Amino acid sequence: MSKPIVAVVGRPNVGKSTFFNKITGKKISIVENKPGITRDRIYCDAEWCGKAFTLIDTGGIELKSQDEMWRHIKKQAEIAIELAEVVIFMCDIKGGITASDIEVASMLRRSNKPIVLAVNKMDNYDQSLLYDYYELGLGEPFGISCEQGKGLGDLLDEVCSYFDAVDLEEDSERIKIAIVGKPNAGKSSLTNRLLGYDRTIVSNIAGTTRDSIDTHFEHDGQKFTIIDTAGIRKKKSVKEDVEYYSVIRALASIRRADICLAVIDSVEGLTEQDVKILGYIHEQGKPSIVVMNKWDAIEKDTYTIESFKKKLDCDLAFMDYYKSIFISAKTGLRAEKVLNIAMEVLENAKTRITTGTLNDVINDAVRATEPPTKNGRRLKIYYAVQDGVCPPTFVIFVNDAELMHFSYRRFLENTLRNTFNFEGTPIRLFVREKEED
Repeated sequence: MSKPIVAVVGRPNVGKSTFFNKITGKKISIVENKPGITRDRIYCDAEWCGKAFTLIDTGGIELKSQDEMWRHIKKQAEIAIELAEVVIFMCDIKGGITASDIEVASMLRRSNKPIVLAVNKMDNYDQSLLYDYYELGLGEPFGISCEQGKGLGDLLDEVCSYFDAVDLEEDSERIKIAIVGKPNAGKSSLTNRLLGYDRTIVSNIAGTTRDSIDTHFEHDGQKFTIIDTAGIRKKKSVKEDVEYYSVIRALASIRRADICLAVIDSVEGLTEQDVKILGYIHEQGKPSIVVMNKWDAIEKDTYTIESFKKKLDCDLAFMDYYKSIFISAKTGLRAEKVLNIAMEVLENAKTRITTGTLNDVINDAVRATEPPTKNGRRLKIYYAVQDGVCPPTFVIFVNDAELMHFSYRRFLENTLRNTFNFEGTPIRLFVREKEED
């Protein structure tokens, strides 16, 4: 089941960043805190009272000039409406109700989405001032102080109360494949190739975003859903414009997918934008395939593929588990192998290791390379367990988590990768302290 999305909108300086810091702090149980590839944090996965959700920061509504006002207000509200199951509209009691607040509130009212109105910086203000905010027509305003953490529990209770009414269940039998990449990389051509004449197309339904279409089909008895997304463009001259919003839309598709196909234009080669897209896939913990398309247009010799792979190894060092295939969606070269490789990679992501086997591997690694020491104390590893799949997630119990140097954590991760087949999928390794007997 997908996690519901909660979007936060509001003017700059109303306390959205402070709110995010509180959400990603110790007072709320966090599943994962994921900074985006760009400098600004875009999203984080969180949990409140046992209910998991994804929080998206839509960024401050910048009113740089009168001409820019409507574009920014409209963009922010559109993103919140388009992706979110619930929207938190944050205002600032110090600034009072502004023209921007009124305009955004008007758009949100027309969205038919649940809106939770938060009035921040209520530290020392009279609660009766909240009555003014009923003017926005968004229901009861919640007075909060992000700085002091006051009122956040009631706010999140209200947000989570809407989750039960949101139907997020998806067909568990279907394997959802997100096809992502820059414009003109060949995503649509690959989609059409995978939906060829020997496939049975069941239906075409609108995706959750206006830039993607979900297509159901079957291949060799297996049900699939292809999520064909619009190209993720590189930002041009306007800050927080095209790239910011297209990336958020792509995230919505990536997070719904079981596996991602990152389509790269082989003629242009792997670019910085391609690396960013793969970075998002990696951060979401999704298995993936790097699909080098337009291979028919490349002049080749005996060493062409090897030289391309060396470049991929260098640029994708942060995800050295990557799986690649060189195809031509136009001519069909090796395109028939894509689905089979996707199935193999997805099976790797679903790998479960018995506790006994896992601990045998970890113990052998510890005997081969002693754990590090710090200030005269040596790291002791007691045991390890697998906590989940997709991605494979492991928890190692130790005497002191601070003694686990990142290099030794990397050593243990490499040991697991060298022992088991995790090609194409990230793995997660967490360290927990256990009291000595």
